[in-house]
Amino acid sequence: MSDLTKTPQPGTPEAGADRSAAPVPAVDPRLLVREEGLKGYWTEFTRKVRGGELGSLPVLIGLIVIAIVFQSQNGNFLSASSVANIAVYSSGLGIMAVGIVFVLILGEIDLSVGSVAGVGAAVWAVLSVSNGLGDWLAVLIAVGAGLALGLLHGFFFAKVGVPAFVVTLAGFLGWSGLQIWLMGKEGSINTPTGSVVENLTGYYFEDKAAAYGLALFAVLLYAGSLLLDVRRRRAANLPSRPTSEILLRTGAVAVLCFAVAYVLNEPAGARGLPLALVLFLAVLVVADFVARRTTFGRQVFAVGGSAEAARRAGINVDRIRITVFGLSGLLAAFGGLFVASLSGGATKSLGGGNTLMLVIAAAVIGGTSLFGGRGKVWSALLGMIVIQSIQQGLNMLGMASEIQYMITGAVLLAAVVIDSVSRRTQKDAGRA
Repeated sequence: MSDLTKTPQPGTPEAGADRSAAPVPAVDPRLLVREEGLKGYWTEFTRKVRGGELGSLPVLIGLIVIAIVFQSQNGNFLSASSVANIAVYSSGLGIMAVGIVFVLILGEIDLSVGSVAGVGAAVWAVLSVSNGLGDWLAVLIAVGAGLALGLLHGFFFAKVGVPAFVVTLAGFLGWSGLQIWLMGKEGSINTPTGSVVENLTGYYFEDKAAAYGLALFAVLLYAGSLLLDVRRRRAANLPSRPTSEILLRTGAVAVLCFAVAYVLNEPAGARGLPLALVLFLAVLVVADFVARRTTFGRQVFAVGGSAEAARRAGINVDRIRITVFGLSGLLAAFGGLFVASLSGGATKSLGGGNTLMLVIAAAVIGGTSLFGGRGKVWSALLGMIVIQSIQQGLNMLGMASEIQYMITGAVLLAAVVIDSVSRRTQKDAGRA
């Protein structure tokens, strides 16, 4: 046997050379930060940027730029009334965007959310206002109707094999007709004063303790989640975040939360904490828990990453798909009630116009990938704040609606470009 075919024996230079050429395993970022401190933060940050793992960084930078630009043009942009308007107008479409985030993580699309929102509002209005059914019961039936429509979309997609694009496009058209039929001869049904739906966006907690209390609760909840994660990782003998990082992250969140609470409570033009913001945040927290801490959430990511691999791993792919579309329909109908509250009632055109585009744009701008398998529930909040901040700022500057559409479209295109470049960079870096 020639030397070229010999297998290097342990302890020989050839064996050492083979070991040195072997790939170096990635270092857990938590271990890196724990050992190197602030230097570890910077090393991990630069590694992620070079590898295309940008996360929410582009959105956060965009929000800072938006705030600086519009505040410099109009000193009232960050006032209490302006911030409250952004929060309230973000709530309904933002809740709808949460459902779209799950659908996008699945690697699919739902074009019917606007029509389902309109049907939900129409069902509530006809039952509660026109027929005198109890307000709460009418709300539950309306949300249930959205769930049923979403499950129907999921059934045709998962069981029959019709592409999600076609199924939801058919829903977009068909449910628009159902919405008009439900409304009957009435062009609109006004929201009664003091009703549940009116209070969704019209009620404010005027006591200053409410805003500060919610801020404190959010900080404690965030700190608790970090500490729980540390406990779980240590129990599994895995590297965990150091105490300094937990304090730094919690401090940053505390500054942000209490700053918003202060603005909402500032004397000039303040109305207090909007109920719409509280409900929107509640939906986000529950949806984030489902996505990150439950078996269902992990299975959604698995199916979005590779449906065939998920199926071979024993995941019921059809059940996951049907459930996700049902969730999207439920949140669409719930968000439609917020839209009805803002517009003063249910109409035949509610959910039409640019509603669908804004909801999808919010999820994508916030960082959810159009290619499936990657995204966060909080993308709905970040993306919707970006969109509503732009609209609020342009309205305060007296810009025409067509300018708002063009700027929002440009921001959406930029988000998709960033996502595409990021995925390509991760693939080149071997992280895809």
